[in-house]
Amino acid sequence: MEYPSLSHHGGTRGVTGSCHQLHLGPATSLLIDCGLEQGNEAAPGAESAALGFDIQGIQALVVTHVHLDHVGRIPALLAAGYRGPILCSEPSARLLPLVLEDAYKLSISSEPAQVARYIDFIREVIVPLPFERWHTVVECPGLVCRIRLQRAGHLLGSAYVECDMQHELANTRYVFSGDLGACGNPLLRPVQPPERADVLVLESTYGDRLHARAGDRRQRLEAAIDRALADKGTILIPAFSLGRTQELLYELEDILHRKALLGGAGPRPDGDPLDWSQLPIILDSPLAQRITSVYRELHDYWNVEARTRLAEGRDPLGFSQLISVDSHARHQQVVNYLKSTGRPAIVIAGNGMCSGGRIVNYLKAMLGDARHEVMFVGYQAKGTPGAMIQAGEGADGVVQIDLDGQMYEVRAKVMTLSGYSAHADQAGLLQFALGGPVQPGKVLLVHGEKAAKTTLKKALMQRAAREGAGLEVCIP
Repeated sequence: MEYPSLSHHGGTRGVTGSCHQLHLGPATSLLIDCGLEQGNEAAPGAESAALGFDIQGIQALVVTHVHLDHVGRIPALLAAGYRGPILCSEPSARLLPLVLEDAYKLSISSEPAQVARYIDFIREVIVPLPFERWHTVVECPGLVCRIRLQRAGHLLGSAYVECDMQHELANTRYVFSGDLGACGNPLLRPVQPPERADVLVLESTYGDRLHARAGDRRQRLEAAIDRALADKGTILIPAFSLGRTQELLYELEDILHRKALLGGAGPRPDGDPLDWSQLPIILDSPLAQRITSVYRELHDYWNVEARTRLAEGRDPLGFSQLISVDSHARHQQVVNYLKSTGRPAIVIAGNGMCSGGRIVNYLKAMLGDARHEVMFVGYQAKGTPGAMIQAGEGADGVVQIDLDGQMYEVRAKVMTLSGYSAHADQAGLLQFALGGPVQPGKVLLVHGEKAAKTTLKKALMQRAAREGAGLEVCIP
């Protein structure tokens, strides 16, 4: 075998389970992400399954970001005997224990002493790395490998990884994109293409489409809130605790802020005012609350516009109309209250694909009532309840959905608010791959459905040909 070389232990069949092993020599390698397959891509019992590959010689695990489809197999990695460092950005080092603690409680044990021991160990092996600085991972005769993390714009702390290897007299650089953010993220700094990549391992989630403009999504969000106020209904937003929730809160705070400047009320069909200033924004997810607190503390990593709002005295992630629901008893009270009253509200609850978590109780209580609306702002993996509800958007007749073994009629309105994707679209992926000072020699497409990868491959080769560059694009 020639080195360096790659093995893929996930992320090649679809959009989850990212896990790539970079072999530096016969007994020396790095692991880039160790993610869990989710939705239809996952085998039964995937959360507690054994790792499935040999860990001998792995010098370090490098984490691009802390979504479970990139870190969810870390418990299995540790169970297999891995005791090396977990390298990640400084924000990811703060967020990773929260995410892994939540996953551990759900899939392994919620016994407090056992959870505490596990998280203490996780914290011991995490090595936070600053962005934009080289860090030597392997140094031995005939081989030096350094890595550098660059901002990926996907969520706070997300990074793409540059791996620079010096073998004897040869220098090779691999770049792993992780998940790349869409342009215009309200909180995060924009992505810059890598300065060089001999081999680029590139995500392709939205390799076959372009996103709607951010301005369109805000108008549609405002219109949906106006509808909820008019219908005396609740907007249910199944949201991922990390990334999407904070982006939504930031946007909602800005809408409420501008409405307050304009007076905040308008006419309702029955003559009552539509009072935005009384509209509760309910965050019903203990994990999302903890993550949002970390986001607020790490405001130095926000972009200029977001930091400017803080300087003006605003609190984009902690505004007055934001109500956090912590205990399960309080959660059940809120569900019952919103179901039985005509009080408009916006509820953001986990999980994002409606396959579990507190959003399910809201759906059971409200799907059958046309006053309410389910708003999807994120990707719904095939086979999840979220995807099935979303498929009924605009359908003729009443759709039924299975939640915990019981069928529920979907009479609530269903809408998909595009433009909130945390992933770069085709234009963003092309710019990342080919917009740097040096064209990559080879691109490997991962983390995407077959159609998205095939379409992106064609687009990459066409653009490279127009620019007079020879480019090899492979789909592992």
